[in-house]
Amino acid sequence: MKAQAEAPAAGGWRLVKRVGAWLFFAAVLALVVRQARTIDWNEVLDALRAIPRPALLAAAALAACSHLLYSTFDLLGRRMTGHRLGTRIVMRVTFISYAFNLNLGALVGGVAFRYRLYSRLGLDNLTITRVLGFSMLTNWLGYLVLAGAVFCFFPMVLPPDWKMDGEGLRILGALLLAGGAAYLGLCAIARQHTWRVRGHELDTPSLRMALLQLAMSMLNWSLIGGMIWLLLQRQLPYHEVLAVALVAAVAGVITHVPGGLGVLEAVFLALLGHRAPQGTLLGALLAYRAIYYLLPLILAALTYVATELRARQLRRRLPSASS
Repeated sequence: MKAQAEAPAAGGWRLVKRVGAWLFFAAVLALVVRQARTIDWNEVLDALRAIPRPALLAAAALAACSHLLYSTFDLLGRRMTGHRLGTRIVMRVTFISYAFNLNLGALVGGVAFRYRLYSRLGLDNLTITRVLGFSMLTNWLGYLVLAGAVFCFFPMVLPPDWKMDGEGLRILGALLLAGGAAYLGLCAIARQHTWRVRGHELDTPSLRMALLQLAMSMLNWSLIGGMIWLLLQRQLPYHEVLAVALVAAVAGVITHVPGGLGVLEAVFLALLGHRAPQGTLLGALLAYRAIYYLLPLILAALTYVATELRARQLRRRLPSASS
């Protein structure tokens, strides 16, 4: 009886989440279309050309540091699972997955590429799932704490026609910080680090590992915000640019738009359009996409092709070696 009662409730909750996601997507799409009609694209191109070369080089350096840092996230998963793949191999798989994740979405990049590459390297599905889950947890733990700190202690100046004010942002920030603190507290007091929830095993790391997760992820999100801040030529306070980048990241996840295409731009225009010209904002974001999304994607695609060719050569050698 209890199971029968829970099934309709679970189905209803899934329907509510699905409808909510579609409504959010429709709202963002309407915002994108409305903003696109008012944009002077010649002004955007002029703003893009006006970005100084030192700013572009500095942003590229931050992008390289961010991708390199994110490539180490799966090394934490290796520590948790105990698999024995080499450091360079793990970082290569993570880099490829992250670059495709940014451009094609989490299911294609973050999930599909990891399963394909790791399985070809000999990891079983359970180990891959645990590595993937721990990497995602690392990423969003830092997001919770960093976004919470920014919203709570450095609230951005919202557009005049917005109903939410700085106090509302502080409340949201406090809730995010509470979520991050709850995870750290669980890691600190847990006597056993493996939990069973509805037949699934969930691993919590030691407090030391959790703090390392937090530091790595917060630094990565800070580097992303720093890139956009530099490309905007520091015309706006760093904490405001970082806050909008964090909001845009969640908006892209909710709408399931690959690469947050259009969503990132719409959020920046909506939240910072009253503080900076549209052309300046969009020019910086176009440069950001080229540096952080497209160039790593090209490198990841070449790396992936080389990895596949190497794997095929190894498979061809195996039969001949055994004979």
